[in-house]
Amino acid sequence: MSNSASQPKIEGKFLDRIGIPGVLKWGFLGLLIFQIGLGVEANFITPHLVEVLGSTEASVSFIITSYSLAALIASYLSGVLSDLMGPKKVMMIGFALWVIFQLAFLLSLGTGNFWLVGVTYFLRGFAYPLFSFSFLVWVNITALKSMQGTSVGWFYVMFTGGLPTIGSLVAIASIGAFGGGTAGEHGAMWVALALVIVGALMVFLGCHAENGTKRIAPAHESTSQVLFSGVRLLFSNRKVMQGFLIRLINTAPQFGMFVILPVVIADELGWGQSRWLLMTTFIFAGNILFNAFFGNVGDRIGWVNTVRWFGVFASACGLLLWWYVPHMVPAGSTWGYIVSVIAGVTFGICLAGFVPMGAIMPANAPDHRGAAMAMYTTAAGGAAFLGTSVVSIVLSITGAMGWEPFAQKSAVIWTFVALYGCAFVMVGNLRTDQDDPVKRQQVRDADTAALAIQAANERRVNIKEQ
Repeated sequence: MSNSASQPKIEGKFLDRIGIPGVLKWGFLGLLIFQIGLGVEANFITPHLVEVLGSTEASVSFIITSYSLAALIASYLSGVLSDLMGPKKVMMIGFALWVIFQLAFLLSLGTGNFWLVGVTYFLRGFAYPLFSFSFLVWVNITALKSMQGTSVGWFYVMFTGGLPTIGSLVAIASIGAFGGGTAGEHGAMWVALALVIVGALMVFLGCHAENGTKRIAPAHESTSQVLFSGVRLLFSNRKVMQGFLIRLINTAPQFGMFVILPVVIADELGWGQSRWLLMTTFIFAGNILFNAFFGNVGDRIGWVNTVRWFGVFASACGLLLWWYVPHMVPAGSTWGYIVSVIAGVTFGICLAGFVPMGAIMPANAPDHRGAAMAMYTTAAGGAAFLGTSVVSIVLSITGAMGWEPFAQKSAVIWTFVALYGCAFVMVGNLRTDQDDPVKRQQVRDADTAALAIQAANERRVNIKEQ
């Protein structure tokens, strides 16, 4: 880590220096606005459908689950299709699908037909990963090699900043503006459509990098080979397989905690539902603020070092704090709640230490970067399934053994810690040239020189035009 202090700063334009490729600057802003549109409905869609359709929560959960399944499939397709035709083209497809099926979904709500609403919402689920995760591929193939971790971090600042963070705030304002209730929620979803259109137009009109419309995969590979390249890569490249498993483990505990902790915080420890929701808001905010930071740390001290210590090890410690601290303070006390929130925020911040995984996986498959990113985004979607499955399995086993509720839930936490232990071992096998201090310095020097040449050429062009 001591080598980082002697590294020269990346020279060039401000955005390039902080890890945002200048040619994609409008893309990052567009992604944020697009994600805000997606996040508008996040906290009210289930009760809204229950009210509008007159169905049970269990029935509506089927619609939500089908949407998640579509998003999981599209998460994979975003990478391999980007390999096949270029990420910008895939983003256009995703945007078109979102607009078409959002309109169909909103109109179907007026009919009250359960199956029509379900089908249109399911089909809309294919859209957002094609847009958002294809942009992540575009960022990965465009960013300076010495700043790829930071660039991925900025992607997640925009991605998570919109969904669910700012999107939830827009929802509150929009629902009130349209009179509240289901009518207000319906109006908010039309606002979401407008935001998505604005965000997408920013990307398409503001980003003109040629690599966005060009095939990334090797020219000799057939369409079918490219489409199945992610799956093939998963089983033929040991490093991609391990990266996939690490990303799967990454946020699985987060989803697991969202199953077991709400009742504990709200009811068992007496802080109420509103304080549980406030706690999760702070945790997401902490994560957002540190995504770009840990991406930059990875670019300076090595991606693997950052993921191993700031991501895996620190997240395991943060998870234990988030579980045990609330049980160690007086139940219902204000100061105990504050300390518990700090423990949860610590976990959220440490999750940002996994950001360099978005650079590690494609670096370990340089000829199939889109396919590698396909498996990365698929794992991101699968983390929710893993997290909830661990909770279900462990609680079932320990319940059958007659364990007390606290012991059962503690067993869930320690199972996640064990999974982090596996990730700690696996990540050590994923070292790239960027994790070698000498090669990392050479890459930074090359990027600095390239930006200096670019700046000089731009100055000459400006002088001629004057």
